[in-house]
Amino acid sequence: MSEALQSKIFEHLFTTKDVGKGTGLGLAIARQIILEKHSGSLEVHSTLGQGTEF
Repeated sequence: MSEALQSKIFEHLFTTKDVGKGTGLGLAIARQIILEKHSGSLEVHSTLGQGTEF
């Protein structure tokens, strides 16, 4: 995924899906639970055209 996309993926209501197909809450909620509730960390590693790992 591009760096521009990576900078937005944890934003509330951000989605790459078509209108009506996604809420954009998944990664924002995951980040909130992991970081705020459990004092953990969440990182994203991505290589364009190769894949993304969390």
